[in-house]
Amino acid sequence: MTLSAISIVLFAALLHATWNALIKSATDRLAVLGLLNVGHVAFGIMLALNSPIPDIASWGFIAASTLIHFGYYYLLYQSYRLGDLSQVYPIARGMSPVLVALGAQFFAGETLPVMAWLGVLTASGGIFLLSGNLFGGKVSGIAVLAAMGTGVMIASYSLVDGLGVRLAGSATGYIGWLFIFEGLAAVFIFGSMGKRSFALPRRIWILGLTGGLVSALAYGLVIYVKSMAPLAMVSTLRETSVVIAALIGVVLLGERPWRLRLVASVIVAIGVVVMGMGAI
Repeated sequence: MTLSAISIVLFAALLHATWNALIKSATDRLAVLGLLNVGHVAFGIMLALNSPIPDIASWGFIAASTLIHFGYYYLLYQSYRLGDLSQVYPIARGMSPVLVALGAQFFAGETLPVMAWLGVLTASGGIFLLSGNLFGGKVSGIAVLAAMGTGVMIASYSLVDGLGVRLAGSATGYIGWLFIFEGLAAVFIFGSMGKRSFALPRRIWILGLTGGLVSALAYGLVIYVKSMAPLAMVSTLRETSVVIAALIGVVLLGERPWRLRLVASVIVAIGVVVMGMGAI
C-alpha cells in the first residue's frame, strides 16, 4: 500500500470512530440507524450525479452488498441491545480483518506474506482485547453470537464491495449507487417503527443524519482504496477505528479501565506496523 492509501484509510478510521462515538449517546438506536441510512442516500445521490454509471458487471455486487447490509444493521442493532457496546463491538471488528484476509485469498487470489499475516493476527488480537472481560462471564452468550454474526457481515460486505468496485470502472459511481440502495434499509426500519417515526426528537434527527454523512464518507473512502490496494490490509487498517474510539472514550469521556485499553491500542499499533513491514 502507498503512503497516500494508508493515510486515506486511517482518516476513514478516525471518521468511523467519530460517528460511533455519536451513535453511542443515542437514546433511540433504531431510529438513528434509519436516519444513518438516509444520510447514506443523500451522500450517494451527490456522488451518483457526478460520476459515470458503474459497469454492468458490478451491479450484482451492489445488490449483494445491499442484502448483506440488511443483515449487518439487524445484527448490529441486536448487539447494541443485548450487550455492552465497548465489549461486543470489538468482537465484531476484531473478526473482520482475519475473515477478509481469508476471503481475499480464496476469492481474489491475494496471498499475504507471512509477516503481513502476523500483523493482521496481532492487530485483531489487540482489538479483541478491548472487549475486556469477555470470557469472564460478564457478557451474555447471545450477545457474543450477535457480535460474531455482525463480524461475519462486516467481512462479507467488505469482500463483496472490494471485488465489485474493481469491476465498476468508476469507484465513485459504485459507491454512490451502493449508498442509494441503502435507502431500502431506511424504508424497512421506519416502516417497522410505525407512527413513532413521525415524532422523533430534533436531537435524534441531527445525530442520525450527521452520523450518516460521516459514516458514508468513511466507508466511501475505504471502498475507494479497495479498488487499488489489498483487501486484507485495507480492512485491518480500517479496524483501527475501534482503538481510536476507545482512546476517545478514555481521554474525552473518562471511560475506564484505561490501562487495558491503552495496552490493547499499543498491540494494535504494533500489528499494523508489522503488517506494513510484511507488505514491503
